[in-house]
Amino acid sequence: MFTGIIEELGTLLRVEGSAPWARLVIGAGKVLEGTCTGDSIAVNGVCLTVVAVGRDSFTAEVMHQTLTHTNLGDLRPGSRVNLERALCLGGRLGGHLVSGHVDGVGVIARSQRVGIATVLDIRAPEEIRKYLVPRGSVAVDGISLTVAEKTGDGFSLSLIPHTLAHTTLGIKGVGDRVNLEADMVAKYLEGLLSQAASPTGAGITEELLARNGFI
Repeated sequence: MFTGIIEELGTLLRVEGSAPWARLVIGAGKVLEGTCTGDSIAVNGVCLTVVAVGRDSFTAEVMHQTLTHTNLGDLRPGSRVNLERALCLGGRLGGHLVSGHVDGVGVIARSQRVGIATVLDIRAPEEIRKYLVPRGSVAVDGISLTVAEKTGDGFSLSLIPHTLAHTTLGIKGVGDRVNLEADMVAKYLEGLLSQAASPTGAGITEELLARNGFI
């Protein structure tokens, strides 16, 4: 589990292996502190398992499905990536709960300055748009962000200079692809509502909410 608060920008040093899998060797510093083989690090919002740790890099294995369903397949040596270690129990939850399981890939459609902010319009697939609400949460390349507006084919974000300076969104432009993860609370609620609306469902009851951990 992650929070969507990026700890540092890493750099893809090299790609080892060949289809249908690959090993990504990523240069990093801060996220290596306390990291051991088997730990999880989110790379552009994708939860990956560390298989080797060096003095200034770590290695993660990526399967074919991950490469084809996220923007990790777009990376080349020298590409910058957002990095975040898994959340420790008792740590600060500065963003929102992020699983590191990407729901789909969006495309930056427009970028414009509005005062000190940069507003990005992102086209997103319907399976993600249905979970979005204005002022709700969404993870973009692993960054916990607030939806400014929901649009016909996606959503917009208003980014402060700090976010642009410390994440990949500061170096991405129109046409670039971004990993998207919808708020998991919305997905769980959809599951509960679908269950309640089924022919065998009994509606949303106190018993149903308690059984699923809401009360």
